[in-house]
Amino acid sequence: MERSTIVRVHEGLHARPATRFVKLAKGFVSEIEIVRDGKAASAKSSVKLMLLAVKENQEVTVRANGADAAEAIEALIGYLENPRAGLDDESAPEAYEMPEPAKTHSSTNANALKDSGVEELSGRLRGIAASEGVAIGRAFAHFPREIRPQPHTLPAEGIPAEIERLHDAVAKVRDRMAKALADATLAETDRAIVAALMDIAADEDLIGRAERWIRQGMDAVSAVIGATDETAAEFRAVEDSYLAARTDDINAVGRQIALALLGEEEADLSGVPEGAVLIADDIGAWDLARAPLKRIGGVVCGKGGATSHIAIIARSHGIPAVLGLGERVRELAQATEVALDGSKGWVVGDPDEATRKEIISLAEEAATERTALAAFRDMIPKRPDGTIIEIAANLGSLEEIDPAREAGAMGVGLFRTELLFMRHTHLPSEDLQAETYSTLAKAFAPWPVIIRTLDVGGDKPVAGIEFPQEENPFLGWRGIRMCLDRPEIFKTQLKALLRAAVHGNVKVMLPMVSEIAEVERTKVLIEECSTELAASGTPFARFDLGVMIETPAAVLIASELARHVAFFSIGTNDLTQYIMAADRLQPEVAHLNDVANPAVMAAIKMTARAGTEAGIMVGMCGEAAGRPDLIPRFVDMGVTELSMSPSSIQRAKKTVSELSAELS
Repeated sequence: MERSTIVRVHEGLHARPATRFVKLAKGFVSEIEIVRDGKAASAKSSVKLMLLAVKENQEVTVRANGADAAEAIEALIGYLENPRAGLDDESAPEAYEMPEPAKTHSSTNANALKDSGVEELSGRLRGIAASEGVAIGRAFAHFPREIRPQPHTLPAEGIPAEIERLHDAVAKVRDRMAKALADATLAETDRAIVAALMDIAADEDLIGRAERWIRQGMDAVSAVIGATDETAAEFRAVEDSYLAARTDDINAVGRQIALALLGEEEADLSGVPEGAVLIADDIGAWDLARAPLKRIGGVVCGKGGATSHIAIIARSHGIPAVLGLGERVRELAQATEVALDGSKGWVVGDPDEATRKEIISLAEEAATERTALAAFRDMIPKRPDGTIIEIAANLGSLEEIDPAREAGAMGVGLFRTELLFMRHTHLPSEDLQAETYSTLAKAFAPWPVIIRTLDVGGDKPVAGIEFPQEENPFLGWRGIRMCLDRPEIFKTQLKALLRAAVHGNVKVMLPMVSEIAEVERTKVLIEECSTELAASGTPFARFDLGVMIETPAAVLIASELARHVAFFSIGTNDLTQYIMAADRLQPEVAHLNDVANPAVMAAIKMTARAGTEAGIMVGMCGEAAGRPDLIPRFVDMGVTELSMSPSSIQRAKKTVSELSAELS
């Protein structure tokens, strides 16, 4: 069987979406391949799939042959038509926009730099501006030894044992990575990268190449390095900067397997001093993800670019980075101190006094701003009448708890449960869900946590749920509509939420509501779940039930809807696109997706008034909740809870506090 479609995955099948696609494909027994422009690749090989270089808006064909071919094609086509496929949330790092990377320069082309308007200052090396910010600190050189295999020819009888040795080494590397993924302290961004590396480590094409070379009599170490070099060369040949940057990942995985074959451990970064600038020719994403990142002041590498995983990790942790310096990076290895500007892409060893002052001044300005905002971390902002304005966090996983708490989040205004479903190859059990929701509740007690019930549709494929083919999944069988039609799935989640509610601060909200009947039917299911839990002797408690206001229908019936629920939470992202009839992922109509548009603001005001008159809480969990220019208007309308990304929390608290000061 085969079926064609237009790929809507944001930026195409690069590392993370490709990894998720392969994981989905491996859940089927059928042989599956994807075809683009006459070229075919196995849908179960991350390496082959990335090398196919499938871009957004390209047409591809999915072919499947086997017992579950129809189901496989349905699921994989659904994935390809989902713009957010493979991205954990709206702030996914691979969507991070950087300025055009600067090319690597040496002192011999200073005139060219001057002619282009860039002044080459004495002693400064210019590379790629990979992660913004400035740093000055002790140089920490990290140049692990190069693996130099001693090639030897194997006798025919030794080949099976050598192939087995290869598989043992791969298993050892994957086991290390699996243990890293099991570490609850691993950041979500790093987790996605390690998962991608783990997938590469077992890729049938990469390991298959090494096996073929061993069968020709080559030793395993030489075979792995040869297979890695060959695969990396294919990535470098692709005319795509992002895919070319994946050579770093291929090389990193090959090195780990080779070290495992040699019985050696990679030199780790555990000894990095506080505030040090890490100097290296290259750093594998695997090594950097395990490093004590909070102690690293900056990163400087000879290799890598703005789309490399080194850059993605550095940006997600706020570490300034300059990459792509080439061989000249080794000049810095002898320096005592290193200064860098990750926004402009320059670095200097043992900086002179003028450079030190410049860096220190820039660092102080940034620190002053952070310090000023940090003063609002534990503040509880209020309106002049004493009403508390809760500034909460939008989260998608337990790994995001610590950053939210560190920012001063007053609870959780939106917990996206679909990510819990999407990261598993099967529907999560009641126990797993209850444990997840309980962990969240305990982490923020006594502040409330608002957990959104499963919000998926044809654009967000989930293993275990078969979605129909829809012309427009954003207007189709999704959210509360799907859940009510699949009560066996919905009741499992509702039971888990009732169990987590024993902690006293759990609230639940329903997505995509457009009719009162949807709330009433949900309440019936909640009663059924309560009865069943009581019969089994399982502890549970009631929770406040609310709805997301994200459809025009919900706005128009808000006054009546308010009599059936305990709170409203306005989802400005979807509400804006539905009111303006403009796809928020479509660049050509992006100008219409402005929450400040009078039509959208009128809908928000209508909703807030209905909620206030009914005496229920009105919150907001869309991106606009963190906009300092709009917060005063929302508060004036009667919104008393604003939920946003952790990075916006302190600024939002400051805005509300200043507003109260002006009005008092």
